[in-house]
Amino acid sequence: MDGAQDRQWEEWMRAAQQGDARAYDALLRAALPFLRGVARRRIRDAAEAEDAVQDALLTIHQLRHAYDPARPIRPWLAAITERRAIDRLRRSGRRGMRETPLDDFGETLPDPLANRGEANLAAAELRAAVADLPQAQRTALALAKLEDLSLAEASARSGMSVGALKVATHRAVKTLRRKLGGEEG
Repeated sequence: MDGAQDRQWEEWMRAAQQGDARAYDALLRAALPFLRGVARRRIRDAAEAEDAVQDALLTIHQLRHAYDPARPIRPWLAAITERRAIDRLRRSGRRGMRETPLDDFGETLPDPLANRGEANLAAAELRAAVADLPQAQRTALALAKLEDLSLAEASARSGMSVGALKVATHRAVKTLRRKLGGEEG
């Protein structure tokens, strides 16, 4: 970390706070490799890291008036970039929990007629497993999952409370998974 470079950045920021667009441009151009380094230490994916840098640049622009010229600029820039990188990681983590990459699937759809016998056997096995469920679980499963009614609608139609519907649906799904080999238990 070069003290002369830091002093130059701080001087440019003071000038930028006074409205000097050239000084502001010089500061951002000079600090960009530093910001990229901070982001890349947090984020492995180069594209995500670059997005974090862009987010940091926007935040720096929005907060440039809040920079205290009496304080060193490098930690201020690093803190902003760190936070934007962490925000990116959180967003991509949440997105990763909700999304399935397209690469996990083949390029073509399977032939629906290829395994018709196996599909018929599986459907018959599922119908038999559902028929073995207690009446309350069959009703809850039919209304909440198969007809895709809201809990309030399914409750009104079945006469069961919302809580009873939730419990019955959960137990039905758990029993079916166990019977059909989807879960040990």
